[in-house]
Amino acid sequence: IGIGGHSEAGIESRLLAGGPLVFSACETILRGVGVPARREVVTIGELGRWAEAHGLVRETADLLEHLSAPRPTVAGISLEGPRVMGIVNVTPDSFSDGGDRLDPERAFADGLAMHEAGADVIDVGGESTRPGADPVDLETELQRILPVVRQLAAAGARVSIDTRRAVVMREALAAGASLINDVTALSGDDDGLAVAMAARSPVVLMHMQGEPGNMQRDPHYDDVVLDVYDYLEARLDACIAVGLPRAVLLVDPGIGFGKTMAHNLALIDQLAVFHGLGCGVMLGASRKAFIGRLSRGEAARERLPGSLAVALAGAARGAQILRVHDVPETLQALALWRAIVRPGAVT
Repeated sequence: IGIGGHSEAGIESRLLAGGPLVFSACETILRGVGVPARREVVTIGELGRWAEAHGLVRETADLLEHLSAPRPTVAGISLEGPRVMGIVNVTPDSFSDGGDRLDPERAFADGLAMHEAGADVIDVGGESTRPGADPVDLETELQRILPVVRQLAAAGARVSIDTRRAVVMREALAAGASLINDVTALSGDDDGLAVAMAARSPVVLMHMQGEPGNMQRDPHYDDVVLDVYDYLEARLDACIAVGLPRAVLLVDPGIGFGKTMAHNLALIDQLAVFHGLGCGVMLGASRKAFIGRLSRGEAARERLPGSLAVALAGAARGAQILRVHDVPETLQALALWRAIVRPGAVT
């Protein structure tokens, strides 16, 4: 992946998901059942011949179109460049801010501050999905999130609802939320797809192996990037089959949700692969445990520098939405990143 609007003279290139990043070559990946993946870097100019040689002309053309097509606006959020989703957990036990915002008034005030600082959307959640977390009952989740969603929406903030329950989705949308963010990719509740379809709601489909209570016990994959890709592709297909268009769907590889440190790093490094799904890509790695493990064992609240490093790595791989705890700091880092990768846009 290159930077800016042009690649070297004479070399065919494409914009990645509409830009500002460009690419002039692709890594082709072929794998079959029980067969290790075969990988080969092929320039765009040579991709047609590669596709003919492997009998994959149509599939290759479709993937190239998915990789390069501009992403439409989703829930009022332009996906032309990395946008910021601020996290507001109205819970006593979330891994980083648990207990900070259990009071709905405090949650609203903090969410409003994120909105005023420039967050494109505020993600409100009433059930912790940290490793080892126990589920909460439906009424508790509703009591936690609805006052916050209503107040933030009334104040002009764009709100997403972080839930895996169809009833919570429906009630939050009625209270003013405009986006569903589901760690189960609309598979955890039999009515989730129906609720999203009835509301024509945009949805973030996230990958999780297992349940929060057991997902970190022994996560394993044949190839984490390809396995997560295949899962998200299947969930996209399920949504499209019931009438939710690809244009309102986003994907999230689920950093830390049933993944080892090596899995997390591979997913971040190869994040651009997920643009092949043809929709917006969200990255949520803010303050997660692997950051401390790679550094000096810092507690969650002390992982801002590492969180910013991961956010910029995501931006460099074309992530359209970054889900973060530290909104002003992330926006400042992105402002500098944009100025560096698009110097002509700065006067």
